[in-house]
Amino acid sequence: MSAPIPVRHIDLRQSEEPAPGPCAAAYNVFWWGELPLGARMACAEELPFGPGQLHATAVELLAAQLTARDPGLGAPLHATHEGRPVPALTLGLANAFDRPLQRLQAMAEPSTLTAGHISVVICTRDRELALGRCLRSLQHQRSPAGEIVVVDNSATASARAVCAQFPHVIHVHEPRPGLSIARNTGVRAASGEIVAFTDDDVEPHPGWLAEMARAFANAGADAMTGLVLPAELDTPAQQCFQFDMGGFGETFVPVLFDHRFYADTRVHGPQVWKIGAGANMAFRRQAFQRAGLFDERLGAGASGCSEDSELWYRLLALGGACLYEPRAVVFHHHRAQWPALKRQMRVYMRGHVSALVAQADRFGDSANLRRIGVQLPRYFARTAVDCMRHGRRARGAILLQEILGWCAGLRYLLRRNWRRARADLPKA
Repeated sequence: MSAPIPVRHIDLRQSEEPAPGPCAAAYNVFWWGELPLGARMACAEELPFGPGQLHATAVELLAAQLTARDPGLGAPLHATHEGRPVPALTLGLANAFDRPLQRLQAMAEPSTLTAGHISVVICTRDRELALGRCLRSLQHQRSPAGEIVVVDNSATASARAVCAQFPHVIHVHEPRPGLSIARNTGVRAASGEIVAFTDDDVEPHPGWLAEMARAFANAGADAMTGLVLPAELDTPAQQCFQFDMGGFGETFVPVLFDHRFYADTRVHGPQVWKIGAGANMAFRRQAFQRAGLFDERLGAGASGCSEDSELWYRLLALGGACLYEPRAVVFHHHRAQWPALKRQMRVYMRGHVSALVAQADRFGDSANLRRIGVQLPRYFARTAVDCMRHGRRARGAILLQEILGWCAGLRYLLRRNWRRARADLPKA
């Protein structure tokens, strides 16, 4: 069994790092105050970091933040077809740039905006301990939410007792199973101008809502997502999800996904899942009025997942924009055991395929079907060869689950009634 990998948070404003302790490796998240800068693994031989190495890391990561955030250097950055930011810095912009240190200092200042116009929606199903942990973390927000709505998707309203411990939490029982159904119930129950979503297995950073408020105040985006960091990496399953499967992404600079991203990538299939994760996302209320609510054919309890990315796809196709802003941070508790991780990856792939079918049907984008029939099989083949070549048995076991999920997802191509239901989107 692999040893636990500690998650260390290092503020690069300090001259020394926290003591690494007796460990073979560490996952290091670098910050400048409350501004997340980057994350890197380090083996025992590399620890502790020396002052020179910390200084070099700070220079590198802060330079990336400056070029991604300062309008004088071409910000905001737009997404490429793979969801990565397009560099905008030119020699002319660099020559005309002045006072970089002062700009960096201003950029790193935490948001002081209030979040009274934000409603937080948490959908949960029979996970009382995790829900209690999530609600306790929300009590420590620098800018409290206008309201917190817990949508209890269990048959027996099992979350009611947990919610009763938090006087300002609104408990809504939605017995119809399905994450999209629960999310839509949360939207209807919420009253805020902004509707934010997180999961019961998440602990938001104290500045989460304040940074979300700043992101919407400074950008005209219809939706936004934020950074999802691992809360712990104690088990092999958690480590596999983070390092082999990519976790929930590790981009530490803001990226704008708009109509240009959709138009430029439509022929190949926009990789909307690169926009972020449903565990850390928010929408303007007008976005639901423009594009409709979550497709209740998709998501956990239905086809599997991707109800979030399908809605982002819809917004982009209708001319909207989604902003990824990593200042808004949450910490996610990954699945700790192999059976749960395998089931998760199988369901993820089934849901991904079903969402591709829904996107192709709704907008006539045949690239979604090519991804199902061509790109995903190529991905499976490349991964299988890599697993055999390098003896990655754990990754091979997850790959098998992905293939099984893909096979299960193919059934949605044949379900005519399911595909005809694309016009029946719930309304806000």
